[in-house]
Amino acid sequence: MDALASFILAGPHHHMMELFLRYGLIGLFLVSTVDSSFVPLPIPGLTDIMLVLYAAQHENAILLIAIATLGSALGGWFSWRVGQSGGMAFIEKRTPPRVFKSVCGWMESHAILAVALPAILPPPMPLSPFVLAAGALKMPLRKFMIAFTASRLIRHTVAVLIGIRYGKHFLHLWFKFSDQYGEPVLIVIWVLIAISLGYAFYQLWKTGHAVVGSSRNPAKSAATT
Repeated sequence: MDALASFILAGPHHHMMELFLRYGLIGLFLVSTVDSSFVPLPIPGLTDIMLVLYAAQHENAILLIAIATLGSALGGWFSWRVGQSGGMAFIEKRTPPRVFKSVCGWMESHAILAVALPAILPPPMPLSPFVLAAGALKMPLRKFMIAFTASRLIRHTVAVLIGIRYGKHFLHLWFKFSDQYGEPVLIVIWVLIAISLGYAFYQLWKTGHAVVGSSRNPAKSAATT
Protein backbone atom coordinates (compact mmCIF):
# COMPACT_ATOMS: atom_id res chain seq x y z
CA MET A 1 0.00 0.00 0.00
CA ASP A 2 1.51 3.32 -1.04
CA ALA A 3 1.84 6.42 1.10
CA LEU A 4 -1.26 8.05 -0.32
CA ALA A 5 -3.42 5.02 0.41
CA SER A 6 -1.99 4.82 3.94
CA PHE A 7 -2.91 8.45 4.49
CA ILE A 8 -6.45 7.81 3.25
CA LEU A 9 -7.06 4.90 5.60
CA ALA A 10 -5.42 6.63 8.55
CA GLY A 11 -7.73 9.66 8.70
CA PRO A 12 -11.10 9.97 10.43
CA HIS A 13 -12.81 9.71 7.04
CA HIS A 14 -11.38 6.24 6.31
CA HIS A 15 -14.69 4.44 6.84
CA MET A 16 -16.40 6.50 4.13
CA MET A 17 -13.44 6.14 1.78
CA GLU A 18 -13.33 2.37 2.31
CA LEU A 19 -17.04 2.20 1.48
CA PHE A 20 -16.47 4.42 -1.56
CA LEU A 21 -13.66 2.18 -2.83
CA ARG A 22 -15.41 -1.11 -2.07
CA TYR A 23 -18.81 -0.45 -3.62
CA GLY A 24 -18.07 2.50 -5.84
CA LEU A 25 -17.28 0.53 -9.00
CA ILE A 26 -20.84 -0.78 -8.99
CA GLY A 27 -22.00 2.76 -8.33
CA LEU A 28 -19.82 3.99 -11.18
CA PHE A 29 -21.58 1.63 -13.58
CA LEU A 30 -25.03 2.69 -12.37
CA VAL A 31 -24.17 6.40 -12.41
CA SER A 32 -22.67 6.24 -15.89
CA THR A 33 -25.77 4.41 -17.15
CA VAL A 34 -28.14 7.09 -15.86
CA ASP A 35 -25.72 9.88 -16.82
CA SER A 36 -26.00 8.82 -20.47
CA SER A 37 -29.78 8.49 -20.43
CA PHE A 38 -32.57 11.04 -20.71
CA VAL A 39 -33.03 11.22 -16.90
CA PRO A 40 -30.87 14.01 -15.40
CA LEU A 41 -28.75 13.45 -12.31
CA PRO A 42 -28.77 16.03 -9.48
CA ILE A 43 -25.00 16.53 -9.89
CA PRO A 44 -23.98 17.22 -13.52
CA GLY A 45 -20.89 15.32 -14.57
CA LEU A 46 -21.03 12.92 -11.62
CA THR A 47 -19.46 10.13 -13.70
CA ASP A 48 -16.46 12.34 -14.44
CA ILE A 49 -16.09 13.27 -10.76
CA MET A 50 -16.10 9.61 -9.72
CA LEU A 51 -13.57 8.70 -12.41
CA VAL A 52 -11.21 11.45 -11.26
CA LEU A 53 -11.43 10.31 -7.64
CA TYR A 54 -10.90 6.64 -8.51
CA ALA A 55 -7.99 7.38 -10.82
CA ALA A 56 -6.41 9.43 -8.02
CA GLN A 57 -6.57 6.29 -5.85
CA HIS A 58 -4.45 4.47 -8.45
CA GLU A 59 -7.33 2.19 -9.37
CA ASN A 60 -6.97 0.18 -12.59
CA ALA A 61 -7.36 2.87 -15.26
CA ILE A 62 -8.44 0.46 -17.99
CA LEU A 63 -11.06 -1.09 -15.71
CA LEU A 64 -12.43 2.33 -14.76
CA ILE A 65 -12.73 3.40 -18.39
CA ALA A 66 -14.29 0.07 -19.38
CA ILE A 67 -16.93 0.14 -16.61
CA ALA A 68 -17.91 3.75 -17.26
CA THR A 69 -18.02 3.22 -21.04
CA LEU A 70 -20.11 0.06 -20.69
CA GLY A 71 -22.59 1.87 -18.45
CA SER A 72 -22.71 4.81 -20.85
CA ALA A 73 -23.34 2.50 -23.80
CA LEU A 74 -26.23 0.87 -21.92
CA GLY A 75 -27.78 4.22 -21.06
CA GLY A 76 -27.38 5.46 -24.63
CA TRP A 77 -28.89 2.29 -26.08
CA PHE A 78 -31.90 2.51 -23.78
CA SER A 79 -32.48 6.18 -24.64
CA TRP A 80 -32.21 5.40 -28.37
CA ARG A 81 -34.85 2.71 -27.96
CA VAL A 82 -37.15 5.09 -26.08
CA GLY A 83 -36.67 7.74 -28.75
CA GLN A 84 -37.41 5.22 -31.47
CA SER A 85 -40.60 4.07 -29.74
CA GLY A 86 -41.81 7.48 -28.60
CA GLY A 87 -41.03 9.40 -31.77
CA MET A 88 -40.54 13.13 -32.16
CA ALA A 89 -43.69 13.93 -30.15
CA PHE A 90 -42.08 12.36 -27.07
CA ILE A 91 -38.97 14.55 -27.47
CA GLU A 92 -40.95 17.71 -28.23
CA LYS A 93 -42.80 17.42 -24.92
CA ARG A 94 -39.49 17.31 -23.00
CA THR A 95 -37.43 19.84 -24.95
CA PRO A 96 -37.70 23.64 -25.24
CA PRO A 97 -38.87 24.69 -28.75
CA ARG A 98 -35.59 26.44 -29.62
CA VAL A 99 -33.50 23.44 -28.56
CA PHE A 100 -35.88 21.04 -30.29
CA LYS A 101 -35.50 22.88 -33.61
CA SER A 102 -31.70 22.90 -33.33
CA VAL A 103 -31.58 19.22 -32.41
CA CYS A 104 -33.72 18.25 -35.42
CA GLY A 105 -31.60 20.37 -37.76
CA TRP A 106 -28.34 18.88 -36.52
CA MET A 107 -29.63 15.32 -36.60
CA GLU A 108 -30.89 15.68 -40.16
CA SER A 109 -27.71 17.29 -41.54
CA HIS A 110 -24.87 16.05 -39.26
CA ALA A 111 -26.15 12.91 -37.54
CA ILE A 112 -22.81 11.56 -36.34
CA LEU A 113 -21.60 14.92 -35.01
CA ALA A 114 -24.99 15.52 -33.40
CA VAL A 115 -24.44 12.35 -31.35
CA ALA A 116 -20.68 12.54 -30.84
CA LEU A 117 -20.28 16.15 -29.68
CA PRO A 118 -22.89 16.10 -26.88
CA ALA A 119 -21.52 12.73 -25.75
CA ILE A 120 -17.97 13.98 -25.47
CA LEU A 121 -18.49 17.54 -24.21
CA PRO A 122 -19.07 18.18 -20.48
CA PRO A 123 -22.10 19.99 -18.97
CA PRO A 124 -23.88 22.27 -19.66
CA MET A 125 -23.95 20.71 -23.14
CA PRO A 126 -27.32 18.87 -23.35
CA LEU A 127 -27.18 15.19 -24.24
CA SER A 128 -30.61 13.60 -23.89
CA PRO A 129 -32.39 15.49 -26.73
CA PHE A 130 -29.79 14.35 -29.25
CA VAL A 131 -29.80 10.74 -28.04
CA LEU A 132 -33.58 10.56 -28.11
CA ALA A 133 -33.69 12.26 -31.52
CA ALA A 134 -31.26 9.69 -32.91
CA GLY A 135 -33.81 6.99 -32.16
CA ALA A 136 -36.83 9.02 -33.21
CA LEU A 137 -35.27 9.94 -36.57
CA LYS A 138 -34.32 6.29 -37.17
CA MET A 139 -30.56 6.72 -37.08
CA PRO A 140 -29.19 3.16 -37.55
CA LEU A 141 -28.52 1.62 -34.15
CA ARG A 142 -25.07 0.34 -35.10
CA LYS A 143 -24.04 3.76 -36.40
CA PHE A 144 -25.41 5.45 -33.29
CA MET A 145 -23.74 3.06 -30.85
CA ILE A 146 -20.34 3.38 -32.51
CA ALA A 147 -20.45 7.20 -32.49
CA PHE A 148 -21.89 7.44 -28.98
CA THR A 149 -19.73 4.79 -27.32
CA ALA A 150 -16.51 6.03 -28.95
CA SER A 151 -17.23 9.58 -27.78
CA ARG A 152 -17.97 8.47 -24.23
CA LEU A 153 -14.81 6.36 -24.28
CA ILE A 154 -12.77 9.46 -25.16
CA ARG A 155 -14.45 11.53 -22.45
CA HIS A 156 -13.96 8.87 -19.76
CA THR A 157 -10.33 8.41 -20.79
CA VAL A 158 -9.71 12.15 -20.40
CA ALA A 159 -11.34 12.11 -16.95
CA VAL A 160 -9.15 9.22 -15.82
CA LEU A 161 -6.01 10.92 -17.14
CA ILE A 162 -6.96 14.07 -15.24
CA GLY A 163 -7.38 11.98 -12.11
CA ILE A 164 -3.98 10.35 -12.57
CA ARG A 165 -2.25 13.67 -13.20
CA TYR A 166 -4.10 16.02 -10.83
CA GLY A 167 -6.03 13.62 -8.60
CA LYS A 168 -4.08 14.36 -5.43
CA HIS A 169 -5.40 17.92 -5.45
CA PHE A 170 -8.97 16.65 -5.68
CA LEU A 171 -8.32 14.20 -2.86
CA HIS A 172 -6.96 16.90 -0.59
CA LEU A 173 -10.13 18.93 -1.21
CA TRP A 174 -12.20 15.83 -0.44
CA PHE A 175 -10.31 15.20 2.81
CA LYS A 176 -10.56 18.84 3.82
CA PHE A 177 -14.30 18.74 3.31
CA SER A 178 -14.53 15.46 5.21
CA ASP A 179 -12.49 16.73 8.16
CA GLN A 180 -14.44 19.97 8.31
CA TYR A 181 -17.98 18.65 8.07
CA GLY A 182 -17.52 15.10 9.32
CA GLU A 183 -18.92 11.78 8.25
CA PRO A 184 -22.62 12.63 8.82
CA VAL A 185 -22.59 15.17 5.99
CA LEU A 186 -20.80 12.74 3.70
CA ILE A 187 -23.34 10.05 4.55
CA VAL A 188 -26.15 12.45 3.66
CA ILE A 189 -24.48 13.19 0.32
CA TRP A 190 -24.16 9.50 -0.56
CA VAL A 191 -27.72 8.79 0.56
CA LEU A 192 -28.99 11.59 -1.68
CA ILE A 193 -27.01 10.19 -4.60
CA ALA A 194 -28.42 6.71 -3.92
CA ILE A 195 -31.97 8.06 -3.75
CA SER A 196 -31.42 10.01 -6.97
CA LEU A 197 -30.17 6.88 -8.71
CA GLY A 198 -33.15 4.90 -7.50
CA TYR A 199 -35.54 7.59 -8.72
CA ALA A 200 -33.70 7.84 -12.03
CA PHE A 201 -33.93 4.09 -12.70
CA TYR A 202 -37.60 4.17 -11.75
CA GLN A 203 -38.16 6.97 -14.27
CA LEU A 204 -36.23 5.04 -16.90
CA TRP A 205 -38.37 1.96 -16.31
CA LYS A 206 -41.63 3.90 -16.12
CA THR A 207 -40.99 6.01 -19.22
CA GLY A 208 -39.63 3.10 -21.23
CA HIS A 209 -42.58 0.91 -20.29
CA ALA A 210 -45.11 3.64 -21.15
CA VAL A 211 -43.48 4.59 -24.45
CA VAL A 212 -43.01 1.03 -25.66
CA GLY A 213 -46.54 0.16 -24.58
CA SER A 214 -48.05 3.10 -26.43
CA SER A 215 -46.05 2.31 -29.57
CA ARG A 216 -47.43 -1.24 -29.55
CA ASN A 217 -51.00 0.00 -29.05
CA PRO A 218 -51.25 3.20 -31.13
CA ALA A 219 -55.03 2.99 -31.44
CA LYS A 220 -55.49 2.81 -27.68
CA SER A 221 -53.00 5.64 -27.16
CA ALA A 222 -54.83 7.84 -29.68
CA ALA A 223 -58.17 7.10 -28.03
CA THR A 224 -56.92 8.14 -24.62
CA THR A 225 -55.55 11.41 -25.97
